[in-house]
Amino acid sequence: MVHRVLGVPVICLTVLLLPLLLEGVDILDAGEVVYHETRTDGVVERGVILECGPILPDVYIWGFTEPGTDTIRAVVYNFGKGPKLQKLAKDLGDLSVITNTASLSIEKLPLAAEGVYTCQALYDTAEGARLYYYYVYLRVLVPVTKPYILMSDSSPIEGTVVTMRCGLENGTGPINYVWEQETREGQLTTMAEINDNNLFNVTEVTRNHTGWYRCVASNKVNQQRSDRIWLDIIFGPDLPQIDVTPYSVTERGYSALERETVSLLCQASSNPPSQYVWFYNNSQVFTGPQFTITRVLRMHTGHYACLAQNTYLNTRSKKTITLTVYYPPDGAPSCSILPANNYNDLALRCTWEGGIPGASLKWTPYVFGNGSEGITNITRIQKGQETANNSVFLCQGSHVAQNEIKSCSVRAWMPYGEPQCSAYATRNNEYLMLSCSWEGGFPRALLWWASSSGDIQGTSEENANILVLQSSATYSGKAFVCYARHPLAKTIKQCVLKLEAPVLITQRSVMSVYEGSDVQLTCILSKNYPITEITWYNNQKQHVLSIPKKYALDRAAAWTNLTVRETDSETDSGQYWCSATNAVGGAEIPITLMVKRYPMPPNVTISKIIYNSRQRTDVDLEWLPQNEGELTGFFIERQRLPLPPKKRSGDPPWEKLVNLEPDARNYQIKNLDPTGTYAIRITAVNHRTIGNPSDIKSPADPPFNAYPAVIGAAIGGMIIATIATVLLFMYVVRNRNNNPRLHDLIFGRQNSQSRENINFPEDEVVEGSDGEKHAGEPGTSAAQGPSMALPRPTATPTNLPPGEEPVNVTITVMASS
Repeated sequence: MVHRVLGVPVICLTVLLLPLLLEGVDILDAGEVVYHETRTDGVVERGVILECGPILPDVYIWGFTEPGTDTIRAVVYNFGKGPKLQKLAKDLGDLSVITNTASLSIEKLPLAAEGVYTCQALYDTAEGARLYYYYVYLRVLVPVTKPYILMSDSSPIEGTVVTMRCGLENGTGPINYVWEQETREGQLTTMAEINDNNLFNVTEVTRNHTGWYRCVASNKVNQQRSDRIWLDIIFGPDLPQIDVTPYSVTERGYSALERETVSLLCQASSNPPSQYVWFYNNSQVFTGPQFTITRVLRMHTGHYACLAQNTYLNTRSKKTITLTVYYPPDGAPSCSILPANNYNDLALRCTWEGGIPGASLKWTPYVFGNGSEGITNITRIQKGQETANNSVFLCQGSHVAQNEIKSCSVRAWMPYGEPQCSAYATRNNEYLMLSCSWEGGFPRALLWWASSSGDIQGTSEENANILVLQSSATYSGKAFVCYARHPLAKTIKQCVLKLEAPVLITQRSVMSVYEGSDVQLTCILSKNYPITEITWYNNQKQHVLSIPKKYALDRAAAWTNLTVRETDSETDSGQYWCSATNAVGGAEIPITLMVKRYPMPPNVTISKIIYNSRQRTDVDLEWLPQNEGELTGFFIERQRLPLPPKKRSGDPPWEKLVNLEPDARNYQIKNLDPTGTYAIRITAVNHRTIGNPSDIKSPADPPFNAYPAVIGAAIGGMIIATIATVLLFMYVVRNRNNNPRLHDLIFGRQNSQSRENINFPEDEVVEGSDGEKHAGEPGTSAAQGPSMALPRPTATPTNLPPGEEPVNVTITVMASS
């Protein structure tokens, strides 16, 4: 019997079911095999459950087949000893087997999980073993992204064609497109609904198409709205409308009271707005929409024409009215609007007190029929659903004595936009406060709260309503509805608040970084209402705000980043926690930070270390890394060694000299003590990781060169000998009387007195050969005063041969100490 089960030979199935076969279970005929096929849809990043029969089989195996292939790969199996996941399960999402079943639960579906899942289930029955095949066709759907709108012309002329395209980045088809228009007044209208076509064509645009447009894209998973875009229709001007204030109508047109100010307001629908020119009896009198005549006189009666011009389209329109000036009566009516019939209708109230008889009042233009007129004061009911938003109600008052018509107006308008709801908690989350507001409008709107089941909560209020609740986790996931009613609203409006306890997620639950760098941890609030902030704690469970120099926070509405500055492998590694708590619950998640050290830099070898001179003050140093490795620099250290080793009480300290760049390979150490002995070493550095120091070496002396020394010694000896000879001559000359023999020996005796006459200022005066006394001796006249030894002529021999006549020489020797 040869059969194949989804491409798996029977021999493989036999091995799969071998434990049951060994127990004597017989497989029935192949005709007894039961097949089931189901189809199910899943959404990317969400969960799905794949069923494998209603009862837990004795033996089962799940297989997976990718679309477009026939290959079945095992995902999980159970031979009776519990489910065993295969490696393929990791590629299909967070896959697990539901307890006490053979059904698969897949969380965080990836796109790769789409395909055919086959569950082969074996049941041991009384009639024998029965084999079931369950085929599950899983389709993974992608939600639509936020759409955007592209227009062929954002400012078209009325009557032209406009095309809008709803762009979409991603989403599984079929996709449905809905086009919505929002007017200036906030009224939302669905313009078109198109399946699998993102184009919206308006063949002939009108001014009614002016407004905000949104595109709503939806598929089987979700729907998304685009940002609104403004469509501005260029048109006009229409036939102008002229409003005269004060308002008074006669058979011939308008009337006014003498000495009263009359204002003529011209309005013509146009985009861009019209420019206005006023004419009085065919003569131009004013430029602008409102023409005001102060202290109107009878002479101002005549025809007033308003010319409206659209300069963009170069079009124009004109309207003429007739103004008649009357004497003014006193008084003016007063108008007001109140809600009626439980805010379904409007109560229009007009009063004009005084006057005999009472003034006649009339509402116009929206209140018609019997009862629209009255005396002195009238109140009439206007149906709310029959009244357009921004309707202006005018109450006209007239008096028969003066033929005067005066009016007052009031405008009924609905609050802009939609009711706005929000929730917030008091300090310490003790109370939960639900706020609902719909500001503006005349008359004001009525607001009230209800639970999702329809039970009324609190009381009804105008404009704003706040509901106070005791904080409780039971409110998480529950919704509260605020209802709003206004007489001009076609339906009751509402806004919904769904309370959610915080749910935290993180992009990466484990972070690793090299020490010394900054690292950023991210925590995201996926669910959270009312709004609360994320709180961070470090690996010591300390609040990070208490350590601002170490940590920095970057916050946004739905996420907070924690930056750990200058990480350290010993103090900053560990689990960090982010937590969030609001009035309906709380959550926290851990994030693990691993701070790693940089790799060890290579060892360094000193290749050259030598003094560059005999002075021993500067050292030339060269080195080489022992191998190629990561490094960011070097630093050099020196150690001064004590001269007597026996007196060394401990190793001298190492002194860091300089930090060098990673490409440096030599350096000159200067200003060393020439009498000291130094040890030098160099170490490589890789960021904050310090390598092993090099071998310790001391600088060597430079090679000896004798030639400069010999020359220097010879020159020095000559200079010393010359100085000594000069000093000897000076000494002999100064002491020639005390040592005559030495003097005669050096200078000779013959003609010593006749050939030279050496005088020194400091010598004492001696007697001459003629017996005369010189100054300084006894018997010298005191009047002569101190005297100095002057050169005296000596007897000159006359019997010298020619050419040997004596020559007088004076030698002055300066001795310096």
